[in-house]
Amino acid sequence: MSDILNYNPGMQYRRFGKTNVDVSCITLGGMRYVHGWEDPREDIPNDMVDHAAKCITRAMDCGINLIETAYGYKKSEKCHGMVLNDVLKLPRESYCLMTKGRGELKNEELPMRQMVEKQLKDLQTDYFDFYAFHGINTPELCQKACAPGGPVEELLKMKEEGIIGHVGFSTHASPETIVQAIDTDMFDFVNLHNYYFYQQTQIAVDRAAEKDMGVFIISPNDKGGQLFNPSDTVREAALPRTAIQWNSRFCLKSPAVHTLTFGMTEMEHFDEMAGIFTGSIDWNSEDQKSLDILDQCVTRDTLSQIDGYDIGWLDSDINIPEVLRFWKMWKCYDMHSFVSYRYNMLEGKGDWSPGHFATEDAIETINENLIPKGLPLKKMLREIHHEFFIDKSIKK
Repeated sequence: MSDILNYNPGMQYRRFGKTNVDVSCITLGGMRYVHGWEDPREDIPNDMVDHAAKCITRAMDCGINLIETAYGYKKSEKCHGMVLNDVLKLPRESYCLMTKGRGELKNEELPMRQMVEKQLKDLQTDYFDFYAFHGINTPELCQKACAPGGPVEELLKMKEEGIIGHVGFSTHASPETIVQAIDTDMFDFVNLHNYYFYQQTQIAVDRAAEKDMGVFIISPNDKGGQLFNPSDTVREAALPRTAIQWNSRFCLKSPAVHTLTFGMTEMEHFDEMAGIFTGSIDWNSEDQKSLDILDQCVTRDTLSQIDGYDIGWLDSDINIPEVLRFWKMWKCYDMHSFVSYRYNMLEGKGDWSPGHFATEDAIETINENLIPKGLPLKKMLREIHHEFFIDKSIKK
C-alpha cells in the first residue's frame, strides 16, 4: 500500500487503467466552491479560499488522492493553486492533480499550449498528473481536436516533455462519439457520464475497458438525478443507504469504473461518502434489492418503456432522447425538480446541453414518418414543455 498516494484504509483505490496510477474511488471535484463561477476569474475571495481549504483538508484526511478542476471552472484553478500551496502547503507528491481545457478550437480560446502554461501558473505546479481535453461533445469536435497538428497532439507533445503525465478527454457526447474518440488511441483515460439514471454510455465504458483506459464518472449525484434531494420514490428505494451512496455503489460495481466525483462542498458530504465503503465496496443483496425496486418503477408508465435513444432526434431540433428520458424520470420516479432543472438547461446552441425546447415551432421540425407507430410523441413533448419550461424572459 505504500505506493498509493495519501493511503487511508477507509478509502478504496483502483488502478486508473493504463496510467498505472492507483487513484481513490472518490475524486474531489473543484467546480462548486462558493463564488467559483463569478467574474473576474482572477479575483479569489477569502471565503472561497476558506471553503476550499476546509474541503481539501477533509478530503486528504479521508484518503482522497485525486483533485480535479478545469480551466472552464473560472476561479477554481487559481483558488486551488493558492490553497494547495500557500495555505495548506501540501507536498506536491502527496496527491494527483487533474485539470482540463479546450484550447484553440474557437477564436476566443487560448492556443492549447498557452492555455496549459496559464493553468500551470494558476495551479502553482510544474506538471499535471492528468490532463483532459475538455468537452469532446460532437463528432465534429472529436475530428478537430484529434486532427494532425491539433490540440490533442499538442497535449501529447507536452506529455513527452514531462509537463503532463497522462492525456485523456472529458465528454458529454453520444456513446457513438465517445467510442469514436476512444478509438483514436490518443487517450489514456476518459471522463464521462454513466450512472443509474443514465446508462446509455455503457458501450463506451466497455470500449474504454477493452483499451485499458481509466474511467472517471462525472457528476453522478447532480446530473445523475440531484440525489442530494431525491424524490420519495428514489429515497425509499435506496434504503438502507442514501440515494447518493447507493448510486455511487451502482457506478463502482463495475471494475471498468475507477473513480467518480461526489460534489463535496460541506463537511457532512464527507460523512455520507464514508458510508459508501461501509463493510465492503462489493455489490450485495441490499444493493440488488434497491436496484430491483428502481427497475420495477418503469412499469408505472407504459410509454416510459420506450427508449428515446433508440428513436433518435427524428431530424428535429429537439433532443428527443433526453426529453423522453426526462419523461421517464418524471412519470416513473417522481423526479419533478430534477427534470425541471435539466429541461431548462437545454440551450438550443452549443454542445454542452444541445437541443431546443419542445416548443410548437420545434415540434414542427420532427419528421413524422420516423415516429414509431402508436407513440404519441408530440403529445408527450407538449406535456413536458408545459409542465417544466421556465420562461426566463418573464420578470418575477
